[in-house]
Amino acid sequence: MKLLEGKTAIVTGASRGIGKAVAMEFARQGANIAFTDLRYDEIAQETEKEIAALGVKAKMYASNAADFAATSATVDEIVKEFGRIDILVNNAGITKDTLLMRMSEEQWDAVINVNLKSVFNFTKAVSAVMLRQKLGSIISMSSVVGVSGNAGQANYAASKAGIIGFTKSVAKELGSRNIRANAVAPGFIITDMTAQLSEDVRKEWAAKIPLKRGGTPEDIAKVCVFLASDLSSYVTGQTIHVCGGMNM
Repeated sequence: MKLLEGKTAIVTGASRGIGKAVAMEFARQGANIAFTDLRYDEIAQETEKEIAALGVKAKMYASNAADFAATSATVDEIVKEFGRIDILVNNAGITKDTLLMRMSEEQWDAVINVNLKSVFNFTKAVSAVMLRQKLGSIISMSSVVGVSGNAGQANYAASKAGIIGFTKSVAKELGSRNIRANAVAPGFIITDMTAQLSEDVRKEWAAKIPLKRGGTPEDIAKVCVFLASDLSSYVTGQTIHVCGGMNM
């Protein structure tokens, strides 16, 4: 029996990177997948095909997670198509890094809206469905930067710290209806974004990590499977650090 057999999951920002890895691992564990991204482009189409090839139902929805009305409409469409929502993974996120003295209001607002407001938008819309079901698991992607901070990432750190506080509050509000809410805090993960860093910078990061390597999107996805499944049925309001020991 697969861990997520017959369940339906929404994964935001899942055309590539960590979101795609989560969607793929959920599908391998039997979950039907509704995933979102800004555009239904060639990359999103290919991801949709890859997920469906694992023998589950898969559909991509072009939607701006930072837009409340668009999110509500998307969730309504997903419920009509899939019938239920058992798991939500709030993964959509961006960076606009620069020192605070150089940071524009636009750079601050963009990161807060995409990274934090999107979590409010999807959680609010999906929780209404889960409340009727009296069942659900909500997983939101934070970061070790949201715990420890990082120079040049005040906007990103604030958004990711906000996710942790939001998650704890939602866990307390929805726990009595058998809805769990947890956060995942990745460390240095090898993605398209970090791959743009120089080899020297990547080596410097790895040297600071007790496990002496960067993580992979699959490392994050496996923790998300645990939080989405009944294996974690008594886990809520927690932030799990997946960082190779970088942040202890």
